[in-house]
Amino acid sequence: MGSNNIRKPTFTEAIIPVVFLTVLISVNVYIFGEASLDGSNQIVLIMSATVAAIVSLRLGIGWKQVQSGIVKSIGNAMAAILILLLIGSLAGTWLLSGIVPSMIYYGLQILNPTIFLVAACIVSAIVSLVTGSSWSTVATLGVALLGIGKALGIPVGMIGGAIISGAYFGDKMSPLSDTTNLAPAMAGTDLFTHIRYLAWTTIPSIIITLIIFLLMGFNRGADSTPEDIEPVLEAISGSFNITPWLFLVPAVVIFLITKKVPALPALLIGTLMGGAFAIIFQPHIIEHVSGITDNFSMASYIAVMKAMYTEISVDTDHTMVNSLLITGGMRGMLNTVWLIISAMIFGGVMESGGLLQRITQSVIKLANSTGSLVASTAFTCIFFNLTASDQYLSIVVPGRMFASTYKKRGLTPQNLSRTLEDGGTVTSVLVPWNTCGATQASVLGVPTLMFLPYAFFNIISPFMSIFFAYMNIRISRFTNNTKEKIK
Repeated sequence: MGSNNIRKPTFTEAIIPVVFLTVLISVNVYIFGEASLDGSNQIVLIMSATVAAIVSLRLGIGWKQVQSGIVKSIGNAMAAILILLLIGSLAGTWLLSGIVPSMIYYGLQILNPTIFLVAACIVSAIVSLVTGSSWSTVATLGVALLGIGKALGIPVGMIGGAIISGAYFGDKMSPLSDTTNLAPAMAGTDLFTHIRYLAWTTIPSIIITLIIFLLMGFNRGADSTPEDIEPVLEAISGSFNITPWLFLVPAVVIFLITKKVPALPALLIGTLMGGAFAIIFQPHIIEHVSGITDNFSMASYIAVMKAMYTEISVDTDHTMVNSLLITGGMRGMLNTVWLIISAMIFGGVMESGGLLQRITQSVIKLANSTGSLVASTAFTCIFFNLTASDQYLSIVVPGRMFASTYKKRGLTPQNLSRTLEDGGTVTSVLVPWNTCGATQASVLGVPTLMFLPYAFFNIISPFMSIFFAYMNIRISRFTNNTKEKIK
């Protein structure tokens, strides 16, 4: 159809697919519970995309444009999908080589239930700050911390919340992070001005988070005693050759990321090194996984391959330890890949039909004060995390849409860039069908809705940004001579 036949959607038309999605997702969660991510939510996303496509076609938009939007949206998520698959293979070879078991073994001797949640959050924050990647932090250190916490008797939802909180603090504040560079680019400010300004809301948020985790630790008390931990240590050391030399592999991966080596080659190197270290340090595990005892070369090839592409496990005489020593490889990530693709189909149709833009335009009209403008921006970012299912779109689209409004209100770009991070970056992981939420849940093996109530930093951040705006704290404005003034 020609462009003259295309009309803009009304707010009611634009919101129909979102309402449809929200209702059916709620029904799915009620009926299927945690199993809703096994396929029913994917189907709901595709059905919601169908509703959005019907609305778009009624607006005069041709099918080719809708299909192009779908392809473009999925293309934007391909990097995340490839990283997710590599994380699956990395988890496999790091189990096979004894890297993750060694982390659990040594961690159990250092940490205790009282300080574990605080320590997990702080360590995750430091590693993520250094590497600039919450995904890499969760996939490596996070998996080990989850094992340690489970061995200490701490609920997996709490452990996941602590890891996610720390990882996203570091990701948000690191100059190496892609979202930390993307937000100021969309708002029109520079990286280090953005980080300095971001610190005003981010540091109070993480302090509150750490206080909550500390209080939770004291309230829980020492649920595990040294006598409880000793059988776990014996089961791990009895199955694996535990040595500090294994930490060379994660050290190399962290070093590569700090040197700005892209995530894909860095994770691939970590995966291959894990396989090599398995052959060197865990020959008996190689034979166990491969089932071959008379040809070590063949056994090594089969075991490393299996670790990368499918589920492997190591059996001990301790039931709880057995639940830690299992991984799904790339195949274990395929359900999450399916979810991401389904979500990007929905987001692509919504964007190509102009439906997302129409909804956010209505939001802007309601923003009359600085506080309401920041609140509108934050909730728009959350809205895009819910509907477009992509962290980057939750920064890019609101950034483009609100930039001129902030400028007209006399607000400098760092106000917008800070809000994009507070509202977009950290809330993406709280949405089960978002690329971030689906990935982290799959990597940790903890459903999103299970760690969501304990991801305090991610929950607090957008409200902290809104609070600062309404209280007029650290709000930077243009003066007549275009110099900035901060209140």
